[in-house]
Amino acid sequence: MLLRHFLPRFLVVLLALVSGTLRAATFDLTSASIAEINAAFDAGALTSEKLTQLYLARIEAYDKQGPSLRAVMVLNPNALEEARALDAERKAKGPRGPLHGIPILLKDNLDMVGLPTTAGFYALRDAMPAEDAEQTRRLRAAGCVIIGKANMSEFASGAALSTLGGQMLNPHALDRSPSGSSGGSGAGIAAGFAVFALGTDTGGSIRGPSSANGIAGLKPTMGLTGRGGIIPLSLSLDTVGPMARNVADLAAALTVMAGPDPRDPATKEAPTTSINYTDALKPGALRGARLGLLRDYMKGDPGVDAIIETAVAVLRAQGAEVVEITLPRFVIGLNSGLYLAIRDPEFRFQIEDYLGSLPREDLPKTHAQLIELADKIKDPTPEGWVRNQNRLDAYKREAKAGTLEDGPYQSALTDGAKIVRDNLEWFIATEKLDAFIAPTSIRPAALIKAPPEGTTTGGSSNGSATHLANITGWPDLIVPAGLTSNPRLPVALSFIGPAFSEARLLALGYAFEQALPVRTLPTSTPRLEGEKFEY
Repeated sequence: MLLRHFLPRFLVVLLALVSGTLRAATFDLTSASIAEINAAFDAGALTSEKLTQLYLARIEAYDKQGPSLRAVMVLNPNALEEARALDAERKAKGPRGPLHGIPILLKDNLDMVGLPTTAGFYALRDAMPAEDAEQTRRLRAAGCVIIGKANMSEFASGAALSTLGGQMLNPHALDRSPSGSSGGSGAGIAAGFAVFALGTDTGGSIRGPSSANGIAGLKPTMGLTGRGGIIPLSLSLDTVGPMARNVADLAAALTVMAGPDPRDPATKEAPTTSINYTDALKPGALRGARLGLLRDYMKGDPGVDAIIETAVAVLRAQGAEVVEITLPRFVIGLNSGLYLAIRDPEFRFQIEDYLGSLPREDLPKTHAQLIELADKIKDPTPEGWVRNQNRLDAYKREAKAGTLEDGPYQSALTDGAKIVRDNLEWFIATEKLDAFIAPTSIRPAALIKAPPEGTTTGGSSNGSATHLANITGWPDLIVPAGLTSNPRLPVALSFIGPAFSEARLLALGYAFEQALPVRTLPTSTPRLEGEKFEY
């Protein structure tokens, strides 16, 4: 020890190399976690500016050219300048925290000063917000570099298509959908365009794209993450959460995102003390856990079911007890029917409140104007705008929805939601469950070209379990579970728990991910030169 103390530093390093105690670390842009990026920052092997350049190069190669995924709506022209400033701050003062210098994507229904907030609708292409959304503000304050805005299903609903951004593609299979509505966020993270992205979820819009693109995602508890500065779809159901390559990065993002928002009354229900969700991550968290398998949401696809059965076997091998849960038929029926009963009338009226707040008089102000403007796009325009028949049909359906004072809406919002929540709580208490588990999507990513009218894919008629978390306001964590064969398409497992159980769900999902690491880089977006190096 005395010898080591007095030897010059270079000799200490040399001795360590000879003895094998110091080994070169490998950095791989396409798989690096936030912790691994910070290790490269700390070693002086990487800067935020260089990291941002690498991500911008991937976007240029694979979103603008190559497979042309159309995952990114618009880039932040100041991203490199902001990254350089964060590098200088790190050098002068040290990092603000784990997210200092981390490049991210925002879904294009979140406000960011300096870029338009369009929700994918061509008539909002010049709608510039006066202030950042709450989540934009929080992530900027934590030191994130917002690299750009992600394409999305128009007004966060329908197919993975928008009049302004076009049809998004799944990087795992270019003839498949990345799912919606956070399709650009899901495809962008799967393709390696940023470290993590934000999505919004009203009826599965974080979870469907996470599953379809083979990444991790979290639909948080209603009220845990503030929604100020987000274009609404249905304020009784809307949530905002992170999408990332791994569970640990979700935990790091959620630690910054969770907390009160003066513009969102729902956050008054959130815990008043801040939580570091990264602290909850334990590889052995499955030991002794009790999980309720919702088999009602299986039998949609044999390939998906086979992967879920393997996942269940892994959970049991890690020490979890998995019990079969059969939900009452009336709960399944209520769950599937309540979503549109709440969402349609809320969007019809709440979007007008939002549009009315926009200062420019040349922007649409009413739901009726959205229909009129959408119907004007018959064919692709010289600007690149495309017709979105799926969303146009939904606009027309919404126009026939009742008001927010009507009995059916009020009953769905209160009585119906309470019945679903009460039944799930009963199973949690009676079976002493930590969480429910189910396939996130009962089938793998769908073909973009829809099957002919009148055809059916068969299988389960119960739909997906995703609406359970929206109707109850509960969190739902998505973890990749495997890939089907021929074609190889991602499948994910959902961990659904009671309100504000994110720490427990992240622990369970992290332990599952460590036991079954299956995330893979899509073949359409391979590693570029310079993205992998030793230091």
